[in-house]
Amino acid sequence: MDIQITKENGILTIGFNREEKKNAITAAMYQQLADAMRDAETDSAVRAILFTGKAQAFTAGNDLEDFLKNPPNSKDAPVFKFLWEISHASKPVVAAVSGVAVGIGTTLLLHCDLVYAADNARFSMPFTQLGLCPEAASSLLLPHLVGYQRAAEKLLLGEAFDAAEARDMGIVNRVMTVEELLPFAQKQAAKLAALPASSIRVTKQLMKKNRVAATETQMTAEIEHFAKMLTAPEAKEAFTAFFEKRKPDFTKFV
Repeated sequence: MDIQITKENGILTIGFNREEKKNAITAAMYQQLADAMRDAETDSAVRAILFTGKAQAFTAGNDLEDFLKNPPNSKDAPVFKFLWEISHASKPVVAAVSGVAVGIGTTLLLHCDLVYAADNARFSMPFTQLGLCPEAASSLLLPHLVGYQRAAEKLLLGEAFDAAEARDMGIVNRVMTVEELLPFAQKQAAKLAALPASSIRVTKQLMKKNRVAATETQMTAEIEHFAKMLTAPEAKEAFTAFFEKRKPDFTKFV
């Protein structure tokens, strides 16, 4: 299974399990993620959710070949359904990130409650490099979290940054070795699962309530722009260049 889902001791673990493709996500995988998050909301046995990947890849983001075959051109696309579910999760969400975390591999972390990273983690949000715009309300949440200038550097240039910088920016709680990462994240998830569910739920709700409406509005606006930009000449040039393994040329576009 490309998405590995297990439930034990109150923890729902959602693992990216497509190592040969650096855990690149297809539309079918996004649907599994959306379904798992939705089911967790109504499952009283689930008290915490843990996202994991592999040692060298949390996720490389979208599988571009599948992405072009199944373009997310409406709010009902599996990727946007997943983002809606994780952004509205009432239960605590923990992430254990090692290796590459590209695009949604970084933006989904903005909706997690606790994020732990291995010292080999590399984050990036290369939307502009693909002729696209941000998603997951990252154009709202990232400036709020790290400040406008730092967010602009990451979202406008789309360049990668390491785990230490992610921690300094506040995206990551703590950095450790690859070997320490999963056991530590599991221990933190277990702590959450052992606490009163109502206390955790209400505390999370109180912390996030002032941003819920704004996040929904921003995510909707991003989806509208994203769908239009996906068919624009810049995106076509970016994807063509990727598959042809060359540098894209955007100078001919205004």
